[in-house]
Amino acid sequence: MAPRMKTRVSRTPSEVKHFMARALRLARRGLGKTDPNPVVGALVVKDGKVVGQGYHKAAGQPHAEIEAIREAGALARDADLFVTLEPCNHHGRTPPCTQAILGAGIKRVWYGTEDPNPDVPGRGADTLRGAGIEVIGPVMEADCRIVNEVYLTHITLRRPFVYLKLAMSLDGKIATRTGMSKWITSEASRMKVHNLRNRVSSLMVGVGTILADDPLLTTRLKGKRGRDPIRVIVDSNLRTPINAAIFNSDSNASVLIGCRKNPPSARVKALERRGARVIPCGEGPHVDLEDLLRRLYELGITSLLIEGGAGLAWGALQARVVDRGLFFYAPIIIGGSEAQSGVGGRGIATLDEAPRLVDVTSSRCGPDILVSGRVAYPEVRDNRPE
Repeated sequence: MAPRMKTRVSRTPSEVKHFMARALRLARRGLGKTDPNPVVGALVVKDGKVVGQGYHKAAGQPHAEIEAIREAGALARDADLFVTLEPCNHHGRTPPCTQAILGAGIKRVWYGTEDPNPDVPGRGADTLRGAGIEVIGPVMEADCRIVNEVYLTHITLRRPFVYLKLAMSLDGKIATRTGMSKWITSEASRMKVHNLRNRVSSLMVGVGTILADDPLLTTRLKGKRGRDPIRVIVDSNLRTPINAAIFNSDSNASVLIGCRKNPPSARVKALERRGARVIPCGEGPHVDLEDLLRRLYELGITSLLIEGGAGLAWGALQARVVDRGLFFYAPIIIGGSEAQSGVGGRGIATLDEAPRLVDVTSSRCGPDILVSGRVAYPEVRDNRPE
């Protein structure tokens, strides 16, 4: 990889931040619509004014840079281009953006973060520099990586980006001692979750949630139905009922069931007749989540929202596959040792083993509070004797 060139920059830091922040707002319009591509926003700026803008709307459609350059027209010559992701340099379903940038006569390119796609030969930034264009980046890299956290995880780790959502009381309970859970959090929180369902590729629950709640696992937004994610059930012994609501809804979204190796053939056939795809994962008596995520990646699934239950939440954290936590807290206290906590399993032995949220944000959802952050895991210690 060629070293980054140090250049003399005529724009002030506040100008750069202003334009890149605006490009980021454009990029966010594509969230949930561009799979398996990244979300990207772009601005063409000349004499301090935006003369063209665009964002990537869907896979197969023009990239953000192309949209912005087309809108700018002849004004693109000798202008600056601000783009949230390094311009592409390869032929895919669309031509390389680097060629469009060169053809338009862009003078200088500012990009947010590099594209780590290992399948893409050659870097766009290097190509542009080799053609004499001044290239500056990364700019606002942390923000640009967050907006593309799904793409970056999918392309580098070869698995879906995983969200873990929990709706809990203030004392961390997801149900009362009698099993009542509807509704702990408010309608505002539920609508936020449905908006997230509308953005992700797939939604995962454990079979316990299917047996206890019989959910539809669809997206239900006000004024429109929304896009239903692929439904994924973690069910080691194939206990999912063949008359479950996931099979009886009018949704066209697929149902995938991850189970243990060598599941009962009669149950496999019964569930397949209902339209499910059964995926044996791992070698042990329980579903191997890492193996299941690899299988989902191979099916083209880029993001996954885990919604329940407590055992699955613990299993995903223990497997270190949760990338972002979304914890909705309602202003109620349930109490009781028999009430179900949000995360089950055996739990950690010492606090230095605990996964932690970093880059934490909090916001109001009606009367509830949403706490969100990336999940950071402690280093794995080698306790073997020297």
